[in-house]
Amino acid sequence: MLFGFYILLMLRVGRCADNQIFVTKTVGVGDNVTLTCIRQKAESGATLFWIRLVAGNIPEFLGGTFAFDYDHVNKITHITTKQEPGTFVLDIDKAKLSDAGLYYCIKVEQLTMTLLNGTFLRIEGPEPDITAITQDFPSDPVHPGDSVTLQCSVLSDSENKKCPEEQRVYWFRAGSDESHPSFIYAHGNSGDECENSPETRSPQKCVYSFSKNINSSDAGTYYCAVATCGEILFGNGTKLDIEGKFISI
Repeated sequence: MLFGFYILLMLRVGRCADNQIFVTKTVGVGDNVTLTCIRQKAESGATLFWIRLVAGNIPEFLGGTFAFDYDHVNKITHITTKQEPGTFVLDIDKAKLSDAGLYYCIKVEQLTMTLLNGTFLRIEGPEPDITAITQDFPSDPVHPGDSVTLQCSVLSDSENKKCPEEQRVYWFRAGSDESHPSFIYAHGNSGDECENSPETRSPQKCVYSFSKNINSSDAGTYYCAVATCGEILFGNGTKLDIEGKFISI
């Protein structure tokens, strides 16, 4: 119960979250997947957990272990977590489109939780029905302390929908000194953001908004990303200069 409380507190689905660095891994439907997390046996009081974060859902617990050698295996349907020498691994047997999402390995030691690594898992499947992703940005200069709202518009072919799952929308930030973008926000699936576009016959338009109080460390490029059909598609990006203004890139 305590672990679940910490997960909800730190990741806060549908709200802002601390920057969480991740890498992207792409596999095909039916492939076997292995994600690896380093395990330091010297940290005898620590425990490790694998979780999955899918926008619109609460974080999903996939398995846990101790830092010291321990031979227990967790198995949830086709997902298995287990110890190997110096590592804590997560195995997915025959990946499905629904397995796409953000996977995190987390270390918990006493009252401290550390995100060790993250992987955005993409599953190659049918071509997504999305036709365009655009980002809107404020035209006024942005200063520390300002509240800024970014908007992401997603056009999709509603008449030729190929995947039964709803769009799952994330926001990422790439700072100038980061080698990978970091996850900062996940939208829920209320469906209130979408409407049919009157300009054309079939495209559906969904608009997702993200608001943030800006401080001096928030400079970087903000990306809206839409996960659908096992893929993740990024918008054009919005660059934030704290002393200047947003520029579309």
